[in-house]
Order: sequence, then C-alpha cells, then structure tokens
Amino acid sequence: MSEFKGYKGKSLDFLQKNSIKVGDTVEIQDGVKYSGIIMPRYEHGDDKHIVLKLKSGYNVGLELEKIQSVQKIPSKESKAKNTEDIKKNPLLPKILLLSTGGTIASKVDYRTGAVTPVLTAEELNMSVPELAEIANIDTEVLFSEYSENIMPENWQKIAQRLAEFDKSDYAGIIIAHGTDTMHYTSAYLSFALAGYPIPVALVGSQRSSDRASSDAALNLIGAARFLVGCKTNGIFVVMHKDENDVDIACHFGTRVRKNHTSKRGAFQTVGDAPAFIVTGKEIRRNNSSEFFKEKKYQVKTNLKTNVALVKYYPGYDPDLLEKILELNCEAIIFEGTGLGHVGKVMYENIKKANEKGVFLGMTSQCIDGRISMTVYESGRDLLDLGIIPLEDMIPEVALVKVMWALGNTSDKEEVKRIMLENIASEITN
Repeated sequence: MSEFKGYKGKSLDFLQKNSIKVGDTVEIQDGVKYSGIIMPRYEHGDDKHIVLKLKSGYNVGLELEKIQSVQKIPSKESKAKNTEDIKKNPLLPKILLLSTGGTIASKVDYRTGAVTPVLTAEELNMSVPELAEIANIDTEVLFSEYSENIMPENWQKIAQRLAEFDKSDYAGIIIAHGTDTMHYTSAYLSFALAGYPIPVALVGSQRSSDRASSDAALNLIGAARFLVGCKTNGIFVVMHKDENDVDIACHFGTRVRKNHTSKRGAFQTVGDAPAFIVTGKEIRRNNSSEFFKEKKYQVKTNLKTNVALVKYYPGYDPDLLEKILELNCEAIIFEGTGLGHVGKVMYENIKKANEKGVFLGMTSQCIDGRISMTVYESGRDLLDLGIIPLEDMIPEVALVKVMWALGNTSDKEEVKRIMLENIASEITN
C-alpha cells in the first residue's frame, strides 16, 4: 500500500498503532524533538526505523526503540495563491515562461516517494516571487513530461510555439525543461530557429523545487536576469555554474552537455567557456565566439528521425551496423575513438552504407578536441570509405543536426554541405 510504502514488521505496526502513514506530518520525541513528514522507505530496508523529512529538507532515520512519543499534527489548508498575488509593473520588461515538465516543474509526492511533474508554469512563477521584481512573467504549459519522454515531435511543438512570438515584445523566453535531454532540445531549437531575434533560455533543476537543496529558484532568477540584460539573441541553456549558489552559466545551445548525473553544476560548455556568467545582478559576456555575429533568421522545423548514433567500442559486432542499414537508416553519426577512428571490422559495412547513399559523419568519444582523420592511416581509410569528419561537433548535437538537415532537404550533397556549415556555433572557431 502506498500509504505505508516500504514499511513492514515492527515499523509498519508502529505506524498503524499510532494511526499515521506516509505523508503525515508528525512531532516525535526521542530525547530530541523532531517535526517533519513521514517518508516512504526502500522496500528492502529494515523494520527498526522510520524516516522523517525535516523542515530543512533533509531526511533523518529514527530508531523505533528510542522513540518516546509521537503526535500527528493536523495538516493546515494552505491558502491558494492566485495570479492577482503578483502585481504587474508596467515599467518592467516582459518574459514568457513556457513549461514542458522535468524536475524544475516537479514536487515530491510524499505518499509514493516519487518526483512527479505537477507544477504549472504559473506555479513556478509564483513559487519564485523574485521573478516579479525582474520582469512581468506570462506563463503557459506546453506539455508536462520528464525529459527522457520528450521526443523530436515535442521539439517541433516548442519551436513552432516560439516562432509565433518572434515579433513579440517579450524581452526573452524561458523554457522550463528536464535536464537529462535538455541539450538535445537546445540543439534542435538552435538549428530550427537559427537567428531567432530574441534570447531563449532553457532552464532546469537537478533537484525538485520543494527540496532545501533545490537549484530551481536560482536558475530561474538567473535566467530572467540574463534575458532582460544580455543584449543578444539565440538559444541558451542556463544553469548553475558549479555547486555554489553564486554564479549562473549561460551556455550556447549547441556547445553544452550534461556532464554529471546529480551535481547542480552538471552542465558545461564543451571546448570553450560559457557564453555569459550571471552573478547576482551582474551579467558578463564570457566568450568571444562567432555566435555573436548577426545571423539571418529562418524557421525550419522539419526533421527526420531515421538516423543512428553508433558508439564504436572494441568488440563491436559489425552485424549491428548491418541491421541499422536494413532499417533504411538515412544517416549514421559515429562516435569514434580519439581523432575519429573505428576498427577495420566495420569497414565492409561502412562501404555498403556509403554505396546506399547513407550520410556518414564522424565525431569523437573524447569530451574535448577536434576530429583529425588524416593523421593516421586508419583515419585516411575511413575518409576514402565516405565518412565525413565533423570537426569538434558534440555527438548528440551532430545527431540532432543530421535529423534536421534530412528534414529540410532530400539532396545528399546538400545534407553534406549543411553538416559542414557552422549554423549555430556547433563548431568552434
């Protein structure tokens, strides 16, 4: 039962005897007074403890034998806020906040222990009152999905909605998004809306907004300050720079990836410095990339998803590549070793793919550095087999770019030209 999730034996008897369950607020004495919420437990935990979430946001395990008293505290109905609680200031710029889900738009369900996407864009706005001091925030929910469930059709929906605001008076647009696949979305938007006339900030959080250690509020505040003060345009990912609650990093949408599973400073610009750093109210340009050069705005949201990202490793079975070709894949992005290599065992099927007109692009498994396939004989062999070196493009970005390129042209030579053109700073200087 979810109301006693993870509890068994003595701990379950304790909860039932005291008429309390997961999600209830209690006050417990065991020599020290604790107030908090009864949390669920792992199914394989012992039956000698209960877990309490304190007001600080941290959990504490309490040993049953040491508990002197327990009292259930009746829950108080919180007064619902409404949009009138946040006054519009006509002197402030406007920002649009679009919510797509993810941890930044989630709360912990204390009855199940799950983090669920339940916050609306409006609730996000109201949960961070500092935003109202920076800009007038309009809110809209596009959909509510964890980022692993966001598919290319969701990217298109975001892009199409953004295109409707390209002539608006918004100073910028925030997209609340889950972190795990945020760099895929930012890459697609960078290509589909190249030259977009106002700045767009994809913002997430590593920890849900109701946790004491959440980074959601500071990320949102930093993004809002960036949008109203950056004096630039384009697609950015805006997140904590490191573990400290001081600096917010604004990364180009095609040069960023998530490099840590849980740290608040998980996102890093690959091969360069973040475009901007926000410290308090200060915004400083941090990168001299060609990204800042004026680009012609174009809306091209089509894409094709029958492409593959192949990570080569010793022992890779070339028959797997054969299967990919049988699925009529139109492009393969290789994540090769070092300067851009795969083993000779792959050569025959690479040749077949090239003869079928499949686009073949090479990236590197290395976090940083450029492809250089002329250094070694093996690299030169792969060039002769039709593989195109993709400079220092991040593998995931190359995958998204080829999806987008194939969606906008059926000419194989044009696909090749597009993949080598630096459209949105996906290739560094």
